[in-house]
Amino acid sequence: MKDLKGRVAVVTGGANGIGFGLATRFLQEGMRVVIADNDVADLDRAAERLRELGDVLAVHTDVADASSVQALADATIEHFGAVHVLCNNAGVGGMQRFATTSLATWEWTLGVNLWGVINGCNIFLPLLAAQDKAYIVNTASMAGFMTTAPLHPYTASKAAVVALSESMAHEFETEFPNVGVAVLCPAYTATSIRNDERNAPTGHVPREQADPKLAELRNQVNSDIDKGVSTEFVADLVVAGMAAGKTHIFPSPDWLDYWQDRVDRVRKQIDPATV
Repeated sequence: MKDLKGRVAVVTGGANGIGFGLATRFLQEGMRVVIADNDVADLDRAAERLRELGDVLAVHTDVADASSVQALADATIEHFGAVHVLCNNAGVGGMQRFATTSLATWEWTLGVNLWGVINGCNIFLPLLAAQDKAYIVNTASMAGFMTTAPLHPYTASKAAVVALSESMAHEFETEFPNVGVAVLCPAYTATSIRNDERNAPTGHVPREQADPKLAELRNQVNSDIDKGVSTEFVADLVVAGMAAGKTHIFPSPDWLDYWQDRVDRVRKQIDPATV
């Protein structure tokens, strides 16, 4: 999908981080943009900044709630009349050991990171399929390929997004050949994801309180995030990836070496006598 001018993009988690970077880049390409976010104050501030670049609609959305995502789709069609690019980007993080992670935290993380993607794809697909060309970009993470860090709800949700996106891309080659599907798999990216708990639901125990033993690791990870690639760099890769018809977009491809390490560890467990 090379010609973006005049088309419409919907970006969830669009008020900050990668989502804001995507919205900015799309506007620079001449697109009209809908940003969705669950933080009203951030959403309003982001929309004000983005409107300096073009036509922007801001819609308060809880991606974990299918009815809220349906309202987002309805508002988009009412305002712009079509959707050509959907970025299911909203997400929350988490550095916490399994034994200290509550079911409320599991439900919140999977609700945003996985059900947010499922809801977006399910509700927007008929609108995208009606276009001559369209694209779905689902934000996962390199964590979706790795299983060693104490990020259990996060890695589980991101691995599911990788698998879902790959299977959709394969199926759509024949079912919806005009709709491309890509999974965006960033590693450390300079965003404010450390502040995700400001919108956490009742029942979620703040990670620093639930698992204080990981304080040093969290500080190190936050430092690495601050030094990560820019959201502008990621957004540039997304635009280039759609133009090239890619299914995978890797801002930090060297991290695939960690994935290979995982494959090697699994292979070492195979008993040659049973193969």
